[in-house]
Amino acid sequence: MTSDDDRRDSVLEEAMDWLLRLNAASEDIALRREFEIWLAQSRAHRIAWEQARRTWRAMGEAPPVYEHVWRRDDHRSIPSASAPRAVATRSRSSWGRRAVAAGVGLAACIVVALNYPTISRRLQADYATGTAETRTVQLADGTSVELGADSAIKVDMSGGRRQVTLLSGEAFFDVTHDAARPFVVLAGGVDVTDLGTAFNVQLASKDTSVELAHGSVAVAVAKHSSEDIVLVPGEMVIVDRATGAMQKSAIAQDDIAAWRDGKLFVNDVTIATVVEQLQRYHAAWITMPDKDLGRQKVTGLYDLRNPDRALRALVEPYGGTVRTIAPYVRLLSRF
Repeated sequence: MTSDDDRRDSVLEEAMDWLLRLNAASEDIALRREFEIWLAQSRAHRIAWEQARRTWRAMGEAPPVYEHVWRRDDHRSIPSASAPRAVATRSRSSWGRRAVAAGVGLAACIVVALNYPTISRRLQADYATGTAETRTVQLADGTSVELGADSAIKVDMSGGRRQVTLLSGEAFFDVTHDAARPFVVLAGGVDVTDLGTAFNVQLASKDTSVELAHGSVAVAVAKHSSEDIVLVPGEMVIVDRATGAMQKSAIAQDDIAAWRDGKLFVNDVTIATVVEQLQRYHAAWITMPDKDLGRQKVTGLYDLRNPDRALRALVEPYGGTVRTIAPYVRLLSRF
């Protein structure tokens, strides 16, 4: 996904967050004012908000609790000072049932909207997994590849090449050595070259990480001139794809590709990073409007077989809670 795609997805997710928050607390004046500030910050915010509103209205189950009023000024859409709440005429119980139904539908639309680039990439894939699904595939050269949840790879063994592109998620590679044909994994502009190795590669939204179980690998960033890093067993590296910066550290053998045992090991990373990884194991859309909560750093081991429990263990030490807005929406917040 390009950086422009990342920004669009991030802003759309923020707009969806606002829609859910405003509908959950329609009488909160302070929240409305905070929303007005966010909305006025950029045209991208206003476009994303309109997308969110259209998605809600398209459900046809219930009107949005919070309908924003627009006026035209110099051919630009500008939020007005007032933001009246639409009045529902249904009974409270009827409204509740329909709101939940609309919430479920909205969640489905959100998932499709935010994951369209992922769906697009999967059309290129030779092998892929779904949410909470893992899979082991054997390549033509004898190399074994274990795919993590919601992951996809493209394989090229033509013309003397041994090249695998990690399109999304993560994979553990146990490579059959062939000195005449190096085995290369491409992951978002990061090249991992095998020198007779077993290693894990994870592709996140902003970085790529490599964990080495045995053998050795050379890690390079294609668009940056930084020197390659060679890992030895028990080492890992996290590469910031925007800057090319590489952060190398030690990792216990038992923690390498811990997802294969249903566990997620993280060391000094943000809650937002962990949520992104847990999302691949959770059928619901996970949203976290509280960016300060998302920036908190954590180290720990989480249970991928019970992602709701993992989410609670992740945020509760920081005063956060996990709210089930609808069967397919989880909201992480401190409010």
